[in-house]
Amino acid sequence: MFLFDPIHLGTLKLRNRVIMSSMTRRRASDDGIVQAVTVTYYEQRAGAGLIISEATNITEDAIGTPNTPGIYTPEQIAAWKRVTDAVHSNGGKIFCQLWHTGRVGHSLNRGGERPVGPSPVPIEGQQIETPDGLQDFEVPRTLTTEEVEQIVEDYVQAGQNAREAGFDGIELHAANGYLPAQFLVDGVNKRTDKFGGSLENRARFIMSVMERLMAEWGPDRVGIKLSPSNYHNGMYDSNPLETYGYLLQRLNMMALAYIQLVRPMYPVDHLENWPSDMIEAFGGLIDRPLMLGGGMDHDTSEELIRTKQIDMASFGRLYIANPDLPMRFMRNLALNEFDPSTFYVGGEKGYIDYAAAVE
Repeated sequence: MFLFDPIHLGTLKLRNRVIMSSMTRRRASDDGIVQAVTVTYYEQRAGAGLIISEATNITEDAIGTPNTPGIYTPEQIAAWKRVTDAVHSNGGKIFCQLWHTGRVGHSLNRGGERPVGPSPVPIEGQQIETPDGLQDFEVPRTLTTEEVEQIVEDYVQAGQNAREAGFDGIELHAANGYLPAQFLVDGVNKRTDKFGGSLENRARFIMSVMERLMAEWGPDRVGIKLSPSNYHNGMYDSNPLETYGYLLQRLNMMALAYIQLVRPMYPVDHLENWPSDMIEAFGGLIDRPLMLGGGMDHDTSEELIRTKQIDMASFGRLYIANPDLPMRFMRNLALNEFDPSTFYVGGEKGYIDYAAAVE
């Protein structure tokens, strides 16, 4: 089975190609500290070739949703160190996914502070959960050029903190409509400074962050997650093929650990120039290790790896309900069903109480 061939990301050897995707679970404390239950959660799933942590806020200003973890205080770093130690003790590898939500937030979740973004363009047609119930998204406060440059530095500091916490590498969350993606797409970025306008300028934020993270971590320890055809969170672009094609050509010249592409969350056939097949659209531009995620299953992943179209597959919801997912795949065992009602509610239920397989 090709999913279980080991793979090297530079000097980092993964024992299989079954990757645990980042998944927000909202089990952190109010001040963004992961709890003992989270140590157990990741320890249970250490059989993955690589775990990518849940999205982790790089600063307090990066927060969009309550009870999501951070990596910007000593207490947060120490708590994550308990997670990485547990994963390593069980032979696993784990990257920290660095997160800034940008405009995907609400002042009610941010101590009264409006969320920020590249331009004053709100998310329309969606609502966000707050302590006062579902609310429309607000018009984000526009970041100054100096503030954008500071956020690049914030990513660098978060990368340093992730190293201190014992992570094996880091992933930039540039998918699903969060701040890096907001700078990239022309439906959101209306700036006229060096971070807006031309495609080169709109890609500048992501490239600046990636270059600095690479300088901090070195070759083969920095990955990136992209979702070229995900229009959730108002991520509209006039030509995603051109936009992401340009970005991927730039990224491909870097010694990245991997590039992760996410398949569309919703149909895109009605949108001109929006690709539905990530491999067909972008695979030929990528020489770095390629990971594919988004509704993946065993058979699809196995075939794509067998035919060398991808190198690794990431799994989200299947990993929620099946902490021993690689073993179940290998032995063709039945999978547990996940319970969506427990995804974000806190506590142990639907988090660490899924049973291991009985052979």
